[in-house]
Amino acid sequence: MNKREFDRMSFKFVKEVISPEELVRKYPLPAKDVLRKKERDKQIKDVITGASDKFLVIIGPCSADNEDAVCDYISRLSKIQEKVEDKLILIPRIYTNKPRTTGEGYKGIVHQPDPEKEPDLQEGLIAMRKMHLRAIAETGLTAADEMLYPENWPYVEDILSYVAVGARSVENQQHRLTISGMDVPAGMKNPTSGDFSVMLNSVVAAQASHTFLYRTWEVITSGNPLAHTILRGAVNKHGQSIPNYHYEDLIRLVDMYKKRDLDNPVAIIDSNHANSNKLYKEQPRIIKEVLHSRRVSSDIAKLVKGVMIESYIEEGTQKVDNRIYGKSITDPCLGWKDSEKLIYTIADGL
Repeated sequence: MNKREFDRMSFKFVKEVISPEELVRKYPLPAKDVLRKKERDKQIKDVITGASDKFLVIIGPCSADNEDAVCDYISRLSKIQEKVEDKLILIPRIYTNKPRTTGEGYKGIVHQPDPEKEPDLQEGLIAMRKMHLRAIAETGLTAADEMLYPENWPYVEDILSYVAVGARSVENQQHRLTISGMDVPAGMKNPTSGDFSVMLNSVVAAQASHTFLYRTWEVITSGNPLAHTILRGAVNKHGQSIPNYHYEDLIRLVDMYKKRDLDNPVAIIDSNHANSNKLYKEQPRIIKEVLHSRRVSSDIAKLVKGVMIESYIEEGTQKVDNRIYGKSITDPCLGWKDSEKLIYTIADGL
């Protein structure tokens, strides 16, 4: 079927975008940064497998909307990383794709390199890779991103050190199978319903080998033993947020993990989203409670290997056209001063 025949369907094919191979060739990861990533990957993997007792702090903006502000933020993180390296591994969030519940609103830099202009996926893919490369070059910190579109993985597989699968994607077969072919830690969030069994099923799938269709190829994956869970809270049938970071929730997850034959039974606690009811200033309180639970239960200490925090330079959120430097244009985030204080609180509370 040619393009003209395709255009008779409901899809309008606008243009063919750059291939992963061409993008990586045009914007390669320099040799020195390849070594940096290899070292970072090992450090993070060692936390997931239990070889290291360091704690992961996955922190950064809700959406990476502006290269200068994001790299400025990560440069600040890198200075703190030097001070807490004996206890913490800071993984910056560079979230370049944003799920939208209704399909409306800013969908991330891959869709709109300029949030005030029309979508341009070709330029978006380039902007995504350039931002990740700049962050690594300037700070030495490799990042986390959300795997919203499984077919985008080849564009970033050589630069990411952590992947998250969102609450709306975790039940999707293609996401689960794609994660099974990755060699970096991948956090599977609980679905918006809050069902732990669904979340654990996604980990079972991600840790197994699969044969499936991926980007026009029949592929076989080896399974990803670093796949694990992320608790982000739930939403009930009335649209009310239900947190799942409390002691009882964590013990329940410990027990459910014990009934499954899974590698690396690990959980990361997302301190925002439904856990905070998007009240971003609640994140420090939530994390302090999680740290307390780790101190009073050795089982929880073995389970909870990190936290996830939404944080930016300026606190809160703004409309796209306000243009306040370093302020979120999606979900509200903790500001820099409070974020810096929280990182030190985490290091002291372990």
